[in-house]
Amino acid sequence: MMKNNQNEETTMEDIIVNALENWQGRMPDEMQLLSAIESEMDIKSFRKLLKKMEKHGEVMQTQKGKWAIPIKIGYLTGVVDRNIKGFGFLRPFDTDFEDVYIASSNLKGAMDGDTVLVSLLTKPFKGEKKTEGVVYKILKRSQKTIVGKLEIIPSGGFVVPDNNKNPHDIYIPRGNINGAQDGDKVVARITSFPTNKRSPVGEIVETLGSASDIGVDVLSIIKALDLRETFKNKVLELSDEISRQNPADSMEGRLDLRDEITVTIDGADSKDFDDAVSISKISDKLYRLGVHIADVSHYVVPNEPIDKEAYIRATSIYLIDRVIPMLPESLSNGICSLNPGVDRLCLSCVMDINLNGEVVSYNVAKTIINSKARLTYDQVNLLFEGDEAAKKELKNIEKKLFEMNALAKILQKKRIQRGALELDIDEAHILLDQKGVPFEVSARVRGDSHKLIEEFMLCANETVASHLSKNKAPCMYRIHEQPDPEKMKEFGRFANNLGYKLMGSSEDITPKQLQNLLNDAKDKPEEDVLHRVLLRTLQKARYSPVNEGHYGLASDMYCHFTSPIRRYPDLVVHRACKALIDNDAAYISYLRTIIDQQSQHCSEKERDAMEAERKVDDLKMTEFMSYHLNEEFDAIISGVTEFGFFVELSNTIEGLVHMNELTDDYYVYYEEGYMLQGTHKGKIYKLGDKVKVVCIRADVADCRIDFTLAGTA
Repeated sequence: MMKNNQNEETTMEDIIVNALENWQGRMPDEMQLLSAIESEMDIKSFRKLLKKMEKHGEVMQTQKGKWAIPIKIGYLTGVVDRNIKGFGFLRPFDTDFEDVYIASSNLKGAMDGDTVLVSLLTKPFKGEKKTEGVVYKILKRSQKTIVGKLEIIPSGGFVVPDNNKNPHDIYIPRGNINGAQDGDKVVARITSFPTNKRSPVGEIVETLGSASDIGVDVLSIIKALDLRETFKNKVLELSDEISRQNPADSMEGRLDLRDEITVTIDGADSKDFDDAVSISKISDKLYRLGVHIADVSHYVVPNEPIDKEAYIRATSIYLIDRVIPMLPESLSNGICSLNPGVDRLCLSCVMDINLNGEVVSYNVAKTIINSKARLTYDQVNLLFEGDEAAKKELKNIEKKLFEMNALAKILQKKRIQRGALELDIDEAHILLDQKGVPFEVSARVRGDSHKLIEEFMLCANETVASHLSKNKAPCMYRIHEQPDPEKMKEFGRFANNLGYKLMGSSEDITPKQLQNLLNDAKDKPEEDVLHRVLLRTLQKARYSPVNEGHYGLASDMYCHFTSPIRRYPDLVVHRACKALIDNDAAYISYLRTIIDQQSQHCSEKERDAMEAERKVDDLKMTEFMSYHLNEEFDAIISGVTEFGFFVELSNTIEGLVHMNELTDDYYVYYEEGYMLQGTHKGKIYKLGDKVKVVCIRADVADCRIDFTLAGTA
């Protein structure tokens, strides 16, 4: 392999793409291309590589068997995003191009999420929004199974998909119903995919239960997203075997911190405790902070069955009524969990921090601890608020907790001074009764105890990232890239229309400049809207073996170290740290070869987990509102479009006031001003306005909530 100046490998894929980019004359067939790149690869392996590249949109094969770069001959590859009205859009892999519109008649049987090659009917340009195309080839089906409701007919049945972006009901012949009953939620495997002229055909492979059964609604989302609910017996057996080990038998090479006063602080309903903290004052000017993280890597060995399963999952998924864990319960809630009063193996980051919040020295070490208390956020918040009962309950560790809070405020001050963004976005806290029915939705409250743990974890994550970087060890960094200048320019216009000036150029805007703008909006009606629009403007954080810094945190380098029970990237970082401690050059070398692929995989699985959590939250919030129809609520306008405006209630629930509900005038949408204005009376509805609304519709099947303005219902 060749290497460029950035120390990145030039892959065979790069060589093939370069050859096609520079090809002179007629397009080559595979033998001509193989000969041109002067590779010793056999033809079978070469064909396999080309097919892989085709699915990734890097190359394409014509009907005559020739190979080319898609865009050079008028094609684009990407993922189909179908609309409930039948048409769709291609979301191109090549981010230089805008989405491509595909009419329903041009989808050629492509389903939502399929990877396709599209022939462009109009010439695309960067920034052009009216490109249109037709599906030329379906490269990869995103769904082999569909979750939906079974409707029985004399000749068999139809499965009506839960995902209304898939407009085709799946026909199930009588012999393929496999015992499912009319009205059941089922999983159907597609045996014949749709075309423009034919609906899909399938068979029932799993019956989830009646659509009205407790938990079936959430289970349907789990199945639709193909999440792994259960563990194989082999993985469970190995986990149970490991859970019977005695941590004290693994003392060799470890610092014994069992006499230290370490505590865990988590939510009241938490069962897996990744992190414990300790503190001591070395002097009037120096704190010693210990962040002790469960040593999952001691028990989960690379490429063994438990590790392979953990890698596939890559993250635990926290849904309202259940957790889909990355590791089996005997590990996650057992021997890996830092439960109070028992010995536990840890990887600790112990940092000496001065009054300016600077880490002046640190030690990353293998340790053993014995947590002295399992505390909850609510307990510690009450203590900080001066609650007498909490002071009595926590009197033995009260001093330590107040020292922790003092240090946390120092760290927070330092982080804000360097320009980190403080995006205060309310999260929904949804409570269900025993039948799975939501009876309360509120904004989750974050007190000083939450911020304390957050600051300590941020500090440890930065310190470990710096530690691995200084020692030239591979690291799965958590990166957050600079915002797209065009999106930032649009945010600047949006802020300006609300009366706020974004200082600086959109090309190199700093997080500190953004934070200054947010500070100006503090405690004003539009504060929450500004936070939400800015969050949508920023890039999504992801994992990468190449350090590109973390924009939102204004951090030069950052990684995830503190949650290896529930995140695979943290487990990778632990293994890198321990390889340094053990001088294991062989493992460090091996990690370099796999960390890029692992980073991509973990980023993808994180997005899947977030989608699952969002879908379940949306489902239960819609169901909650279905019990509150015709009730009046205070709201704030959180989005404005040509078809109406979105409102957000104080409990974080959002819904739409459709243009049809604005009956007092004819309203026109002004994109530049993010507002609707009546043409006769001049009434304006703009972002950040407070309004009173009445819930008129809550469609649980589509997770859609509609409002009208109070007084018009």
